[in-house]
Amino acid sequence: MLPKGHRRQSVRAEYRATRGVEAEPEAAVPVLDLDDPEDGVRTFVADTTAAGKRLDAYLAQAIPEISRARVQLLIEAGQVRVDGAAVKAKHKLRGGETIEIEGEPHPEPLHATPEDIPLDILYEDKYLAVVNKPAGMMVHAGAGSTDDSRNRGTLVNALLHHMAKLAQNLSAVGGELRPGIVHRLDKQTSGAIVVAKDDVTHRKLGEMFSTRRIAKTYLALVHGTVSKDVTVNLPIARDLVRRTRMTTRRPDGRSAVSHIHPLEWLSTPYGAFTLVEVRIETGRTHQIRVHMQSLGHPVVGDTLYGAPRILTPAAASTARKDENPRPTKQRSVDPDEDPDRSTGPKQGASLDRNFLHAAHLEFAHPQTGKALTIDAPLPPELDQFLAWLRTQLVPVG
Repeated sequence: MLPKGHRRQSVRAEYRATRGVEAEPEAAVPVLDLDDPEDGVRTFVADTTAAGKRLDAYLAQAIPEISRARVQLLIEAGQVRVDGAAVKAKHKLRGGETIEIEGEPHPEPLHATPEDIPLDILYEDKYLAVVNKPAGMMVHAGAGSTDDSRNRGTLVNALLHHMAKLAQNLSAVGGELRPGIVHRLDKQTSGAIVVAKDDVTHRKLGEMFSTRRIAKTYLALVHGTVSKDVTVNLPIARDLVRRTRMTTRRPDGRSAVSHIHPLEWLSTPYGAFTLVEVRIETGRTHQIRVHMQSLGHPVVGDTLYGAPRILTPAAASTARKDENPRPTKQRSVDPDEDPDRSTGPKQGASLDRNFLHAAHLEFAHPQTGKALTIDAPLPPELDQFLAWLRTQLVPVG
């Protein structure tokens, strides 16, 4: 760590304006549109904005569909050459170099193993199951991870144990890391998730999700007052600066539609809150969280997208609306975890997860055609937090 008084020097240029330090804005790295070549080698010239950047950082920004972890795997395997030579990930670019990328990254495969973890099964038959996933549980291990410890405690591990007891299987469509997984929920989002037991059911469910024949409704508590129904139709893409976040500010994002309906308004000394019902037509990463943030109403507890860590009367209006909250000391985090989340002693009210819950699924059974309506009750920690807020109401007007 730098000596006190000099620590701001380590803050990245993209964030200095938010910390009160004037700096020239860093030029955005143009996203490359690369075709798949017949010889398997993608060749391009580094843009001038690459000057001074590490090779891995530049490639992760220029080719956002490849994560930085996978870029590093390519470099370590000698599959990336700069001006004809293999270099290290930390190699600094000048801009104008010829870069070649050969093939695809090949991480060491992880194989999910059964673990005796209790499951809350909302519905189950021989074709599929619907599980009420708790917050804090990952759905499956990350494909780019080489750490086997991240392949424990996931929903997949619990499902494999459950299916073994029933002498049943999970579909193989998603591969060895994601058996049975048709869609996913963020780590800190709880609620109903559908699991397929055979490949035919999996493919039918996947088609139903893609053609919007499965109704998905979430409950969320957000900061501020959402006064009326609103539909957000903003594309979502990976934030090129802060890779754990998504953003609505890139024109090349994937289409995403969220319909928001207010259910309850709460005016408290800790600020105004709205309990909303959100129906999504698409299922993009962090969709509800980033769409609510785009409206200036971040989800309570979601510090990654601007919600305050601690609720206090003095901080009742601190929910941030900007898309670049101040950075903190960086550490290794999973894609759904906020590096700003404090783990030390706290004062005031707090919620150590996002107030976002997949509450309702409605669809026709992919094999029998039977209409299924499945509700996942609000988990105790959210129910209790909401009940506490209701005791804090103050007169309006």
